[in-house]
Amino acid sequence: MVNLIVGHKGTGKTKMMIDLANNRAERSDGHVVFINKNQRLMYDLIHEIRVVCMEDYDEITNSDEYVGFLYGIISSDHDIDAIFIDSILKHADVNTEDIPEFLARLKVISEQHDIDFIVSLSADLDELSSEIQDFTLLKPQGC
Repeated sequence: MVNLIVGHKGTGKTKMMIDLANNRAERSDGHVVFINKNQRLMYDLIHEIRVVCMEDYDEITNSDEYVGFLYGIISSDHDIDAIFIDSILKHADVNTEDIPEFLARLKVISEQHDIDFIVSLSADLDELSSEIQDFTLLKPQGC
């Protein structure tokens, strides 16, 4: 399953992601991965969560490379239950036009490997393509 958290900056998306990730890690038999732009959130997440900071991977410059990176993470750990991707538009030059195809690819990965994806987007829902209607929308409390 692919879940989206959509809203403008300051609406509580990251706080919601942290809470969801911590809760998931506490109740899951599998592993949880949290992908963030930098190290900033490392201490807000419980130690069972694998934190990946994209600043360490400058060579990933587009959504194709990003998907390949996700496959690499998955292939190295077959016990992953959920992958949280915070602020995808700040990673690897992904832009709003890339989002529908990127999410469709995540959906395929999710179904193939039985992994839930929770992705946050700093955007207005109206700015995004109607193609994202196929995905579950979670609303931060600030929206």
